[in-house]
Amino acid sequence: MTGTTTIRLVAAILLTAIVGPLTASAGGNPVSQQICNTAADYALGSEDYQQAIRLHRQVLEADPANALAHYHLGFAYRMAGRPSDELREYLEAARLGLKQWDLFLNLGLAYLEQGDVAQSIDSFKQAAVLGPGHSEAHFNLGLAYERAGKLADALDEMSRSIALAPRDPDARNMRATIFAEMRDYGRARKEWTQLERDRPDYAPARANLALLDKSCHPQDILLQASR
Repeated sequence: MTGTTTIRLVAAILLTAIVGPLTASAGGNPVSQQICNTAADYALGSEDYQQAIRLHRQVLEADPANALAHYHLGFAYRMAGRPSDELREYLEAARLGLKQWDLFLNLGLAYLEQGDVAQSIDSFKQAAVLGPGHSEAHFNLGLAYERAGKLADALDEMSRSIALAPRDPDARNMRATIFAEMRDYGRARKEWTQLERDRPDYAPARANLALLDKSCHPQDILLQASR
């Protein structure tokens, strides 16, 4: 389109909040210390996902109502690249009554990666209720709202994430992206400028500022955060 500058904002890797059983959250704190079976969870913790799948299946053959085993099996399927099986096991864990914030976080991520934004929002909301002090829940809820075009809600959740993890550059970059999508270019520029000062090694902020500066017609910027 003549006279229109297209800018593709760099959003960094947005789905960095994937956490699971016997792993660590983005802040380095244990997410889940519950064990459904020592051998099965050892395989999961040591990243032997095929063994983890086999052993968790054995657990569930003996105890099909073991919600935690369904969750752990789902996470193993995720890491083995089997998204349909992952989603099925997460849903079964939830149906059986498992109330862990990270289960619903991972369920939301599974939905989001399949393009089901509405279901991802519902799951991330549950994660935020169960783990209100975890920035990852708010970050991903904000991301889902942004994809749904609910920018005011996205901005609120991204700000909550930053309040809990003020040093997280991805959340600050995404908040600036949302400002830009709302055509509030002044606040977007301020956010990226401060982020670049705080984290000069963080390439997305520098790239987005450069793109913004190159635009002759900022009111015509077409924004698209990379996925």
